[in-house]
Amino acid sequence: MAGASAVRQAFDIDAPRQPHPRVVIRPEPFGANAVSLRETRRLTFLKTAALTRVVRALDQQPTARVALTAAGVLSELRQSYRAALSALATSSMICRRPEKGESR
Repeated sequence: MAGASAVRQAFDIDAPRQPHPRVVIRPEPFGANAVSLRETRRLTFLKTAALTRVVRALDQQPTARVALTAAGVLSELRQSYRAALSALATSSMICRRPEKGESR
């Protein structure tokens, strides 16, 4: 499982992120479903309300790290949320947000 660990370590928490433009986030009592509207129609569960708040905050905050703070994630939980964001990035549910002046 060293490969998955390396991917998580490579996730740049200080980069601007956003939910992928072709992903819809549907609220659920446990958190939310993230549904890709691309040809795969992939479904991912955001298993907590806090993770849902983080993902929703991504496009409103300058970095994923700031989104964690804005969503109220405690410092002792940051590593697990970073791993969750890394997994969401690997599955293309979230993506890097272009900075102003940067083309997509």
